[in-house]
Amino acid sequence: MIREIAAGELHALLERGAVVVDVREPDEYEEGHVPGAVNVPLASVPENLDVFRRPVPVYVVCHSGGRSMRACEFLVGQGVDTVINVAGGTSGYAALGHPVQSGSNP
Repeated sequence: MIREIAAGELHALLERGAVVVDVREPDEYEEGHVPGAVNVPLASVPENLDVFRRPVPVYVVCHSGGRSMRACEFLVGQGVDTVINVAGGTSGYAALGHPVQSGSNP
């Protein structure tokens, strides 16, 4: 089973230093992403398992939650049990009035 939170829960977690990985394509990420999120496009997740293997929860986000769920399913299958899908994704986060950051930097 994949753990999941709602996009609205992410803001408070970010204030506490949550680790966020955005699995959208670089152009989508640059248009607007959750502040502090690191970009690891979905197709490159298998080559970047170390980004997700952490002693703390890693919140995985995309546009609306579909690609991040696929990433989480793959990662859990690889034994990475610290990942948590962000349902509603970046669009849900922004729709709640939370700021997004543009550009290629987290």
